[in-house]
Amino acid sequence: MNGMYSKENPLRIYLGDLTYDTVTLSTEAFPLNIGFIASYCKKLFGDAVNITLFKYISDLEENILSSPPDILALSNYAWNKRIGLEMFNIFKQENHNGLCIFGGPNFPLDMPSQKKFMITNKEVDIYIPLEGEVGFSNIVEKILSENITEKLTENLSKYAIDGCIMRDKDGNMKFTIPEIRTKHLDEIPSPYSYGLMDKFFDGKLSPVIQTNRGCPFLCTYCVDGNSAVMKVNNFSIERIKSDLLYISQHVPKTTKSMIISDLNFGMMPRDLEICDYISEMQSEYDFPRQIQAATGKNSKERIIEAIKRLNGALRLWMSVQSMDEQVLANVKRSNISLEHTLALAPVIKKSNLRTSSEVILGLPGESYDTHIETLKKLVKAKIDSIVVYTCMMLDGSEMNTPQERNKWDFKTKFRILPRDFVKLQSGKKIVEIEEVIIGSNTLSFDEYVKLRLISFAMYITNIGIVFDPLLKFLRENEIDVFELFLNSFVDIKNSSKNVQNIFTLFEKSTKNELWDTPEEIIEHYQNDKNYQKLLDGEDGLNVLLHYYAMMVGESMDEWCDHVLKTGKKLLKNNNYNNPEILEQYDSISNYCRGLSFNILGENRLETNPQFSFNYDIEKWLESTDEKLDFFKLNQTRELIFTLTEKQYQYVQDKVEVFGTSAIGKSMTIKRTPLEYLWRHAIVAGN
Repeated sequence: MNGMYSKENPLRIYLGDLTYDTVTLSTEAFPLNIGFIASYCKKLFGDAVNITLFKYISDLEENILSSPPDILALSNYAWNKRIGLEMFNIFKQENHNGLCIFGGPNFPLDMPSQKKFMITNKEVDIYIPLEGEVGFSNIVEKILSENITEKLTENLSKYAIDGCIMRDKDGNMKFTIPEIRTKHLDEIPSPYSYGLMDKFFDGKLSPVIQTNRGCPFLCTYCVDGNSAVMKVNNFSIERIKSDLLYISQHVPKTTKSMIISDLNFGMMPRDLEICDYISEMQSEYDFPRQIQAATGKNSKERIIEAIKRLNGALRLWMSVQSMDEQVLANVKRSNISLEHTLALAPVIKKSNLRTSSEVILGLPGESYDTHIETLKKLVKAKIDSIVVYTCMMLDGSEMNTPQERNKWDFKTKFRILPRDFVKLQSGKKIVEIEEVIIGSNTLSFDEYVKLRLISFAMYITNIGIVFDPLLKFLRENEIDVFELFLNSFVDIKNSSKNVQNIFTLFEKSTKNELWDTPEEIIEHYQNDKNYQKLLDGEDGLNVLLHYYAMMVGESMDEWCDHVLKTGKKLLKNNNYNNPEILEQYDSISNYCRGLSFNILGENRLETNPQFSFNYDIEKWLESTDEKLDFFKLNQTRELIFTLTEKQYQYVQDKVEVFGTSAIGKSMTIKRTPLEYLWRHAIVAGN
């Protein structure tokens, strides 16, 4: 290489994978993605490049203003697109000759939409649409080999660069091979062993590992449902173990979580070996206690075994999205065996694992009735937690193409992504915006709102542990548990004023969060008074988590009473008026009340409710065949419901990261394993 760049005069590069942290941390993942790009470039170009990585918006903004680089390259996801574009604007003002590069999955699939993206977002000089290492290094190599030391954008536009989509000087699209993947992933050096991740062990972010890349599924709503990434490529086991050891030895004591960024973790045979090694790290370093990962869609037996080896740190997600065969065919998920998945639920329970399932509301061809049927089937399969998401229209997904939009007559609105907003040094406010489906040719808006309310009632009742005794007892007596969830919503007028108010606010927020255009949102929040509502947690909520946190933190006792009254009514309506059955139900009710009492209060360690029981409810919960009357005690037992110091400290550590605002509380609850959240029973006097 005979260019003018050298150790003394390197090509200066800023790489950013930005997260918002205005009110609380929005995305806590280490920027491993840009770490891969940096380590690959350092491997190829050594001291001819000087690369700095950024995660926090204020940090990048300050460095651009004080010392702008030659190249600013940022990741583009649904949650950081607009801040990325604004950083490019600021950068161009500071360095007119600088080069702006965007990369990531948040980019249209079809050529007309890609061209529109590049014309609309003139801040972007080059887009890298798939894996970034090779495309980005090709750009750097061209700059270095051609001695391009000024007017980078103008001079680079003369070339077509593999792995990149560009504009020529006339604004026309220019590319050769726009999509390049790395088959042998170990060719990319570890950002951890290079020391590139060290500064992100800051006690706020969670370390990330990636064991493979690619997804064999073609789901049309997903940016990874792309034939270009169907083949799965792997990092070596040795490389993965090295990264895990590095992380375990460097992670702060207050950091308990780790993220596995694979798209289908646990599906591959070698994932069991990885889990065994993680288990060794848990024993030696007490890390990680919680693992965030998308578990695989098939090979559930292997995934169950993998999760068992992780000592409760990872939950199995049985993400069905819909149980309607036609809807699944519409979104190209017919190659995923739902019946096989649900058939494994008893095996999962027997392994003392909890199950969760995701459902998407608003998919093509979904109706009110098919959605309700999906929820009923999941409840019948005894899934512990069912989360219903509103369908997002993602750039890079097949669903967000003109053909699919027209076919299903999607009705869409725009809303702020929760927690994703910031006021920059210039005073300009940036908010991230998503487009969501709120109706189609098979689903009305009113049905959409009603289904959201039903799913909220189900979520806070079926979340796991706290109502497990109630659900088990109702099933034991052949009561349809879905009727409990549905009637808890239908009879909401018979609940307390506080509970009614939370549901009223939930419905109001579900409607009020929707806007006709992104421009309306942007203009509205430039006003200081309106922006303050974002800061105060009045606007820009994750509606489900916010009101769930409100219920848990402020009115869980009252919600518990309402659900228990609803359950008792179901028993009586089904002719269960036997005094012994009703006595058993009262015991179950007190057990639920004890588990759910004062979960987030500052005085929660000192307020420990106590109840008398004539049944051994804990042993009954562990059993699979015997009914509650088999566990009647010879004498009454007094139980106290407490939180351990370990539980208390775990929650406090999360509060330190996310804060005590309403938004912060919702994040704390989201990131706290259930076994650390709810109380447990101990025998009085022991």
